[in-house]
Amino acid sequence: MSIRGKRAIPATPRVISPSLTPSELHDNDYNGPVTRSAARRRQAASGTASPSMSFQETIDEDSDPELRRARTRSRSPMKSRKVPGLTSATTLAARAKSTRARKKAPVVLPSEQKEASSNGAAAVPIEEMEEPSNEATDAKANGHLAPPNPLPLQAGAGETSVAARTSAVTPWLMAALIPIATTDYLRLTYPSLNRFYVKCLGAFMRETEYVSVNGVVYYLLGAWTVLYFFPKDVAVVSVMLLSWCDTAASTFGRLYGRYTPRIRRGKSFAGSFAAFLIGVGTAAWFWGWLAPKTPSFPGDEQNPFMFRGILRLPSYIAEQVGLDEQQATVSGDIALGVMSLWSGLVAAGSEVIDLFGWDDNLTIPVLSGIGMWGFLKVFN
Repeated sequence: MSIRGKRAIPATPRVISPSLTPSELHDNDYNGPVTRSAARRRQAASGTASPSMSFQETIDEDSDPELRRARTRSRSPMKSRKVPGLTSATTLAARAKSTRARKKAPVVLPSEQKEASSNGAAAVPIEEMEEPSNEATDAKANGHLAPPNPLPLQAGAGETSVAARTSAVTPWLMAALIPIATTDYLRLTYPSLNRFYVKCLGAFMRETEYVSVNGVVYYLLGAWTVLYFFPKDVAVVSVMLLSWCDTAASTFGRLYGRYTPRIRRGKSFAGSFAAFLIGVGTAAWFWGWLAPKTPSFPGDEQNPFMFRGILRLPSYIAEQVGLDEQQATVSGDIALGVMSLWSGLVAAGSEVIDLFGWDDNLTIPVLSGIGMWGFLKVFN
């Protein structure tokens, strides 16, 4: 049998025991790894520290891997956290008193601050008024302040003027305008009176009117102006345009104004287009349905309606284009439609125009009245 076919038996490997040999046990130069706790126990038991078992607290443990392995606790610095103690009853009472004082802190009107700063004296504070629980308060939560809605008052005044003589309405408006305007002047002059006025009637006012002229003054002045200077139908439609077009422009402008181009600051295309549509509908409803069904007031024959359902081109324009009088005249539904469209344009334009910063309650009826009166003066 060939020797090449037999498998060779490997030699037995040499195993090195981790235990110490007898020669190593008696070798004084050998010191095994010892932990600090074990070293302390051995020193305490012997009572004396032998040179071979002496333990040095200042030894560099990072240079010795055995000591670093034997360490059981982390060497990271411990951040001490101070636990706050319980708040004393005196501190709690002081905090509650401070909170109540802040809630009752007086509010100073801007006009009083300006006056006080100019005079070099401290401003006179006013008491904090409760927030009125109405539509204006709900609108504040949405980021804007909604003005009080004077729609019933304005619509009622307009419908009353249709069945009455304008000369009989204007004295009442002036009788209300004089004391209200006088009171407004006095409250803006004397801060103490203004505080009392706002405290009593602040729920019916805009927040900006606390330190400025009340919108009722502008409304009465605008209504008196159009009813006194313009024909009845033009004046009444002007007041109705203020009532409905301004409300529509404000409502739809806040809802959809962010999606349409802005005409000017605070005026969007959505609000102006809504004012235009409502103005067209208002004029069509008044001259097409309300005015024909409302009887005239006795003694009002000298002040008839300016629009009587007929529109005609001026004679010089008709001659230039070669039209006779019949061809240059429209009546019926066509004339009503043209007048309604023009009224809507006038309403939208007067709502957009900012005239010297005056209030809309004055500019809308006056500008609308001028626009409709001028149109009828040319084409009537």
